[in-house]
Amino acid sequence: MKPMILDVDTGIDDMMAIAYATHSPEVKLIGVTTLFGNVTVEEATRNSLYVLELLGCEDVPVYAGADKPLSRNKDAYAKHVHGDDGLGGALLDALPKGRAESLTAPQFMVEQARRMPGQLNIVSVGPMTNLAAAIRLDPEFVSLVGQVVIMGGAVTVPGNVTPHAEANIHSDPEAAEFVFGSGLPIKLIGLDVTMKTLLPRTRLQEWRDKGTKMSHFLADATDFYIDAYERFSPGIGGCALHDPLAVGMVIDPTFCRTESMPVKVDTEGEHTAGQTYADRNVVPDGRPSIDVCLEVDAERFLAHFMSRVV
Repeated sequence: MKPMILDVDTGIDDMMAIAYATHSPEVKLIGVTTLFGNVTVEEATRNSLYVLELLGCEDVPVYAGADKPLSRNKDAYAKHVHGDDGLGGALLDALPKGRAESLTAPQFMVEQARRMPGQLNIVSVGPMTNLAAAIRLDPEFVSLVGQVVIMGGAVTVPGNVTPHAEANIHSDPEAAEFVFGSGLPIKLIGLDVTMKTLLPRTRLQEWRDKGTKMSHFLADATDFYIDAYERFSPGIGGCALHDPLAVGMVIDPTFCRTESMPVKVDTEGEHTAGQTYADRNVVPDGRPSIDVCLEVDAERFLAHFMSRVV
């Protein structure tokens, strides 16, 4: 079993990723870390605790992290995509019984990397602020982590919050630029591949047929998520499995084909902040290369995800 920390800003696809991880015997989810992004860090923490309780995984600890970007203001959240509660309204004012641990998210990351050098998998599916903070807390963290799988960026395709930028990178471009240049062993799962992993609305009935509280909760939240996709792309008929694919790449790295390249993030452009770009022939600032996912076996991944998530 591969030890995993999931770093989330728990909206709807984060919830899917948590469920996928907890139901996959190849990985052991040793903790969930939270931060701002789709929702506030307080809401992400609440949602993560509640989802873990629905899954019967109350023993998985949750650690709260960053409430804002490294050097920018955060005054807008993706509630038009994920709902006022971050879970498509499915929460219905329910509250988790548990609470977050006393350590911060970056402290927990560093602690676990030191406890199991070379073994820890961190799956980051929100902004990279917690990762940046962990590196600043302990520079040796970079050499202690086994693998960091990041859902973020759009290296060869347009963005989804601006024509240039993907949402997670756009939420904290400075953190992403810092992390990409840090030397962490990174696998980047961006819109280049995640937009090819469409979950059709017709498949949600399979979850409802399971007849559990979690399966109905997940289906109701995902219905809301697909409605948001329909507003942006009429007729799409489903939603992309952004965050679950990052988990999937720890379970089975053959889901995607990767290429190694240095990646930079625009932190200064008025209209291009958050843009990720790479040049296979030029290494900007001598920065290390990361593994960028460029092709995905979407059909095989969807089948695997659906066999595990509920």
